Amino acid sequence: MDTILKKKGLWSAQVLAKSLPNSKFYIVSLGIFVFFWGCSAIRHALLMSNAYDLGLFDQWVWLVSNGFPPYSTMEGVHLLADHGAWILYLVAIPYKFYSSIHWLLASQAFALSITALPIWLIGRQAGLDSKFCWVICGFWWLQPVVFNVNIFDFHPEVYGMPFLALTYLASRSNRPLLWFISLFIFLGCRDGLVLIIFGLGLEQICRRKWIWAVAAIGLSLGWLAMLNRWLYPMLTGHSSGPRAVANLFSYLGNTLDEVILNLITRPGLLVKNVDWVGGIIYLLLISIAVAPFLRKSSLPVLLGCLPLVVVNLLSEEAPQRTLIHHYSLPIALIVVVALIDSVASSSIKFVPWKMLGWSALCWAALAKPWFFTGPYLTRITSLPYTYQAFSEISEASRVSTTSYLVPHLSQRLNISFPKIDDQLSDIDNFDTLLLNPKDPGWGSHANVQEKFLDKAKELRWSCKSWKNGLEMCSRN
Repeated sequence: MDTILKKKGLWSAQVLAKSLPNSKFYIVSLGIFVFFWGCSAIRHALLMSNAYDLGLFDQWVWLVSNGFPPYSTMEGVHLLADHGAWILYLVAIPYKFYSSIHWLLASQAFALSITALPIWLIGRQAGLDSKFCWVICGFWWLQPVVFNVNIFDFHPEVYGMPFLALTYLASRSNRPLLWFISLFIFLGCRDGLVLIIFGLGLEQICRRKWIWAVAAIGLSLGWLAMLNRWLYPMLTGHSSGPRAVANLFSYLGNTLDEVILNLITRPGLLVKNVDWVGGIIYLLLISIAVAPFLRKSSLPVLLGCLPLVVVNLLSEEAPQRTLIHHYSLPIALIVVVALIDSVASSSIKFVPWKMLGWSALCWAALAKPWFFTGPYLTRITSLPYTYQAFSEISEASRVSTTSYLVPHLSQRLNISFPKIDDQLSDIDNFDTLLLNPKDPGWGSHANVQEKFLDKAKELRWSCKSWKNGLEMCSRN
């Protein structure tokens, strides 16, 4: 069977059934899912989640599920104007039956866990035995960025990872319809994923599969043009294009057109503004877990992540060059697929458990489970007071609170946190302030929160405080 798959790319229902993993795989995947969800849920319960991005997406999805226009009161933008992630409309369906932020946390954990299933099938299709397929799936689960993204709030591109893996399975099985559908769903998880699809087109060019290459590159450029020229201008009222462009590449321009033009005509700007040292470290971080096992046969697959790697290197935002944030998640999957090709085509006898041991060592060094032993425990003494305050806030209240409390109160029409540049007149937009100047959280400052609390007291709002510095003022 393996020989037939490898030579002809056949993938009938019968062959698929024979290639599926046994029950142990699903038990392990379930355990990974529970572990991932448990970690993110504990972090959230410890008041370590944040307005950006868990609270932001939770409010958007809650608004959709309740039939309200999905405009964030923190950003003032429509859900689709953020990253064009239409898949969040599907996520809103379970919110209709039971509104809980854990739909986001659990579905994120599930997507990251179940991605191993198409990875297993890719391995079997390449001719690997089940022992090596276990190792390859272990490489995915042990990618440091996978664990870190799971506990670092929520980002919709995690939903795209199983579908990205499916695109490889479909293209290698000569299933164009499945391939195109997978790409379309993948695109619906975040606008930046057009870079990956463009990269997939480069891979198809390398393999001389011209029709597939044109389809992938055309889909990526067409989707980007649709967002840039139609959807974003329609929702925002101006033609600024993707919101991230001005923040990530201000030295190249304020719009996508300016960035592309200056990349071509003024390459000297890159020399002056790019953090090349940080870039080299970043390349080391994203490759160290699999680099010792990659071979020449991996190069076509690695082309798929080239555009995203280049953008991350050129960005002004340092978080794009870390393993903590979500920006490198698709790269982690692509290098695992590249590893499959290396193992399948190499004459070198790999020792599977040594490979897995190296991956586990990299996970221990670069993943962040140790955060639960220290950094994530800093607010543990505040938990009783904070949850008591939550119980005293009505569901209809318009709330301004600290950024790390936003995800606990985000299922309402108006939720925000006091930013450094906010004006005191903004207090008129709220009924309740729940602030802690002693621990103002991300994006705020003690002085800003003290001014808002003083203004509320001046207006004779009803106020109360707790021992940890938390204060709540409500309009009478």
